[in-house]
Amino acid sequence: MTEYQSKASVEKVDDQARLLDKGWERTQIKTFTNWINNKLKMKGYKSISNLDTDLSTGERLIELLEIIGGESLGRYNKNPKLRLQRIENVNKALEFIKSRGVQLTNIGSEDIVDSNPKLILGLIWTIILRFTIAEISEEGLNAKEGLLLWCQRQTADYKPEVNVKDFTFSWKDGLALCALIHHNRPDLLDYNSLDKTNAKENLSKAFEVAEKELNIPKLLDVEDFVDVPKPDERSVMTYVAQYFHAFSAQNKVSNSSRRVGKFADVLAATWDMENDYEKRARELLENIESMKSTWATAPLGDNYNDAKAQFTEFENYKHTTKRKWMSEKREIENLLGNIQIKLKTYNLIPYNPPEGLYPSDIDNAWNELIRTEGDRKRNLSNNLAEIKDQLRKSYAEKANELQDNINSISNNLSGLGEDSSLEDQLNLVKQYQNDANVLEPRFKEIEELNAKCEEAHIEDNQYSIYTPEDIKFDYELVLTSLQKKIAFIENQIVARSVSNLTPQQLEEYTNAFRHFDKDDNNLLNRDELKAVLQSIGVLLTDDEFNQTYSKLIDNPNHLPEDDESVGVPFETYLNYVKSIAEDKTSPDQLRDAFKVLAKDKDYVTAADMAAGGFPAATIDYLKQVLPPKDGVSDGYDYAAFLDAVFGQ
Repeated sequence: MTEYQSKASVEKVDDQARLLDKGWERTQIKTFTNWINNKLKMKGYKSISNLDTDLSTGERLIELLEIIGGESLGRYNKNPKLRLQRIENVNKALEFIKSRGVQLTNIGSEDIVDSNPKLILGLIWTIILRFTIAEISEEGLNAKEGLLLWCQRQTADYKPEVNVKDFTFSWKDGLALCALIHHNRPDLLDYNSLDKTNAKENLSKAFEVAEKELNIPKLLDVEDFVDVPKPDERSVMTYVAQYFHAFSAQNKVSNSSRRVGKFADVLAATWDMENDYEKRARELLENIESMKSTWATAPLGDNYNDAKAQFTEFENYKHTTKRKWMSEKREIENLLGNIQIKLKTYNLIPYNPPEGLYPSDIDNAWNELIRTEGDRKRNLSNNLAEIKDQLRKSYAEKANELQDNINSISNNLSGLGEDSSLEDQLNLVKQYQNDANVLEPRFKEIEELNAKCEEAHIEDNQYSIYTPEDIKFDYELVLTSLQKKIAFIENQIVARSVSNLTPQQLEEYTNAFRHFDKDDNNLLNRDELKAVLQSIGVLLTDDEFNQTYSKLIDNPNHLPEDDESVGVPFETYLNYVKSIAEDKTSPDQLRDAFKVLAKDKDYVTAADMAAGGFPAATIDYLKQVLPPKDGVSDGYDYAAFLDAVFGQ
């Protein structure tokens, strides 16, 4: 049998002191009356003023049970005049109580109709116990112990000032009630500011706050706690139980609010995630379509710089914009997965993106972007390759043509007709020289074309083997050949007019001039003239040479001697050596000179020439024109040379 079932019997209190002291009865009557009126007030029913008589008709009792039981008891007698009607009403109420699992013994409807005060108090306590306190459950304890444990836990932080051990003495100073309020609603009461020694003030404070802020009716008065030796346990339990229900309801509302709030937060967060997904997915798709449209009309470039700029822009897109889009695509996919996981976590239906924003739509658009991107790169690469090939061809065409022109001039020069007169040959060579000079500006053109090839990083050209340097080198060789050929022909014309020289002498003097004319300008500077004279055996002192050079040089504009246009012309030189040959040079004189130089040997050596003070250039020349002496290493047959030169 449960506690409230055992309590349902009308208790014949064996506590003799309690029977003698009627204070508890008055307190219970007040408490229970207030408790009943508070419940009746909830539905606007008529309140009671006398607990004994006002329940005797059964009407208020039925109304009370309908309120706390949460259901209708059916039809009953309104304003019963007959005793039988009242008994019927009370029986209906008692049957309802029994239907809720409460066994009523030693109490009948006549006891209530006849206004038995003790049995009425017992019945009301049974109702309070069953419908108010029995719902309290802490760790499987019975109603009283469960309520007590709840109070102890709520006030545990307020020890030692508050130490709830029972429903009597533990509540006399009002601190336990204040602690309950402060623990659950610290905003309503400042526990620390209470005067812990003023029980009346503390109780009044608790009653006031509970009634005003928590809708807990004041069932008891301050005096019911402080002016009695021991507060009534049932009254205190009835009042304290209201705190339990008030705070439980508050917690239930709070929990419900948190649950609803959490659910709303989940929905809001999911809604934000869905909106974010749709916005980002739509933006990504728009960017992809925009890029495809741009590529459809974007130029490839008509020249290398433009084509390279387009290619660079494309590569920059791949390393910046595309990578951002790739990251965004992955994040969008993860976002959608997180949305579905979040919805599944809370047992919500899966999210379906709007039409056109499904992952498959994004994948299709992305794959189309990759295809279009591939087409764009191929077009750019092919265009760039074509432009490079055209640059190769343009350079090769001009380079090959220029080289062919140079080759043509060189071939014409080498095939100069020997049967034509010197004057005709000179005119032709000068014409070739003019043709060669005309080619000079074309080097700028091929250098510009070559610069474009280098700018395009073209390292090979299958259409031409010639570089600008190769062509320039060959061109300068041809110019030099032309200059030499003109000088040679002019010198031959001059030599032809010179008399009193044997052909051998003329050839020697001419070869000596050409050998020492290092810059091929048909002029001998001071050092070149000195070397030539020594090589042909004309030995002059420094003073004699300086005087001779000053007479021979062609310098009408009085330019510095180191100017390349200042020197002794071939004709002047030839006339001078002719005069020397006529006046001073004879085979016998030269033979004696060589013999002295050779120290009476019939051959001369390079060491002999060096000992004679010949410059290195003169020695090199003589070594080239003197025949070697048979059987003598480093010996040269000067006698044979003189015989050949003078025709002896």
